[in-house]
Amino acid sequence: MTELGLPNPDTGLQAPVAASKRSSAAEIWHQFSRHKGAVVGMIVFVTIVAVVLLGPYLYPVKASETNVRARNQGPSIERPFGTDNLGRDLLAQNLAGGRVSLAVGVAAMLISIVLGTVIGQLAGYYPRLDGPLMRLTDLFLALPILPLLLVIIMLFREPLRASFGPQTGIFLLIVSVIGLTSWMNTARVVRGDVLAVKEREFVTAADALGSGNNRIMLFHILPNVMSPILVSASLGMAGAIITESALSFLGLGFPSDVPTWGRLLFDGKDYLSITPMRVVWPGLFISLTVLSINFMGDGLRDALDPRLRGRT
Repeated sequence: MTELGLPNPDTGLQAPVAASKRSSAAEIWHQFSRHKGAVVGMIVFVTIVAVVLLGPYLYPVKASETNVRARNQGPSIERPFGTDNLGRDLLAQNLAGGRVSLAVGVAAMLISIVLGTVIGQLAGYYPRLDGPLMRLTDLFLALPILPLLLVIIMLFREPLRASFGPQTGIFLLIVSVIGLTSWMNTARVVRGDVLAVKEREFVTAADALGSGNNRIMLFHILPNVMSPILVSASLGMAGAIITESALSFLGLGFPSDVPTWGRLLFDGKDYLSITPMRVVWPGLFISLTVLSINFMGDGLRDALDPRLRGRT
């Protein structure tokens, strides 16, 4: 009888039914796998990341290698994506540009998530900080982000390039600017969840037992608001890739010798009549990456919702 989850005659307690219970991770994966778009998005995203990271080992052609005699060529067996106006291999450049674009997306996403989580927790937990921090958030939301990005890059690009070098300085600038201007939505979502969680019994019990505010926020509240943070992280990475591509397309991103998907679009726009496929490849990579991340974010949001997993 105990195998059926009925009371144990010896102890009077109900025995667990191991076969009918899933672990939390298994439940999340089960719900995530039911979202077909999320599964397809995950496969596409993992494939793109694997191709970008392993590409230099499978296709050992330097992205900076020039061959003027082979310039502006279309796709061929030797050069699957063709070449640009300097004879550089476009497949190698897209692989190298993907590594830079993905690195920018991950780094900028981490900055925005950490900043948004800290501000959201402080605003939700401390009533005296709620008003000032939320007004600061509203102020950033009201700012025109793209013109602000352009002004900041124009002001600080040369000093950072002189201090850290052309590539590292621009990378730090772009990552910092994108991260510092994209934390607001995360902060508002985290604040709302913190306001709900801090009124629950286990938080009140931890406070009554003498746990400090920092310990309560870190060990009791933060684990219970990780669901919206993870969803914001996935969507924030897609937004960072789009922003970096827009800045590079405007000519304010990385220098011309550092390929990114946005920079490749900018360099290829003047050669549309000669080699139109030159702008198709980076545009396709950007579109597939952003779409796959957005689908994964939708599936992750559904999977982390306790109501959709049948929990009470």
